[in-house]
Amino acid sequence: MNIVVCIKQVPDTTNIRINPETNTLIREGVESIINPFDMYAIEEALRIKEKIGGKVTALSMGPPQVAEALRTAISLGADEAILLTDRAFAGADTWATSLTLAGAIRKMENIGLILMGKQAIDGDTGQVGPGVAEHLRLPHITDIRKIEEISEKEIVCERLLEDGYLRLKAQLPIIITVVKEINEPRLPSLRGKMAAKKAEIITWNAEYIGIPVEEIGLNGSPTQVLKIFTPPKPGGGKVFEGEPADTVAQLLAELKTGGIQLGAAKEE
Repeated sequence: MNIVVCIKQVPDTTNIRINPETNTLIREGVESIINPFDMYAIEEALRIKEKIGGKVTALSMGPPQVAEALRTAISLGADEAILLTDRAFAGADTWATSLTLAGAIRKMENIGLILMGKQAIDGDTGQVGPGVAEHLRLPHITDIRKIEEISEKEIVCERLLEDGYLRLKAQLPIIITVVKEINEPRLPSLRGKMAAKKAEIITWNAEYIGIPVEEIGLNGSPTQVLKIFTPPKPGGGKVFEGEPADTVAQLLAELKTGGIQLGAAKEE
């Protein structure tokens, strides 16, 4: 069984810059990392491989420098890495991104499981995983915190909920997104680092995937960012001092003069 892990290279969250003309992230010259949630997806793919065998393929879309993120995946234990890179992919929203990833996955054979983090820290939408599933017409489960059992044909896992979890069984192939509770990502070994330096990063462009250019990248994105701005800082508060009865009276008076209407108590 082949396992695909979709990863994204994201800017270091302490150093984000926005292009004022395109309202897109400026990635050139900015330190980047693998999306932290995707690190858990890589780790889980490796654990499954160690348990039942198979091959792990890391897949990512982006500019040429994303190859470094894919080399990190190889250093951790991924068997191969595929980079989707083409100027036609630039500016993609979650719809166009998931369509592109799905097109690449169709080029692969014997895919039993597709893993990815629940969301990317630069967008926080959580839409790409379900989007890929819809384009591929595959079932998907989000927010997986534990894989209890997995075989060539089915998977049993726990989906994280606000007040507990949901235990689910599903047939493969399937797409799942994982949360950080699922595991503790490993560190690359020295042998892994050496292998990553020598590894070939396979590159595919839009023509190879076979998706019309008007359906990918900025042209194929039904949602676009019109404006990005820093929210204004909230104004300073006002402190009322004194006895509770006095401060309550002061607060009520302030609310009334500020135009806030308070509901009148019902007279008996």
